[in-house]
Amino acid sequence: MMTSVDADLIRVLADPLRLQIVNLLAKETLCTTHLVEETGARQTNLSNHLRVLREAGVVETEPCGRFTYYRLRPDVIACLAGQFAELAETARAAADNKRACP
Repeated sequence: MMTSVDADLIRVLADPLRLQIVNLLAKETLCTTHLVEETGARQTNLSNHLRVLREAGVVETEPCGRFTYYRLRPDVIACLAGQFAELAETARAAADNKRACP
């Protein structure tokens, strides 16, 4: 069953720009400059979204000179995917359950 922490993670990933960032980082580790180029977002806006993703544990950072690289943490995504898979299986198993109205 999903917990409130998972619900917070779902809200974090529900933002279209953050989801775009996650999709980009699934393919490669990128710095802020690359993400600005790929998304077209302003650097300050992008930095705010990256902070939210970092605080939620979805991405981790790697300093490299004057740049910061961002990497997706696949274990976090896999855990959330597993919880959705369990939820789907529960729904399949309960497909014929119907509570009678009073």
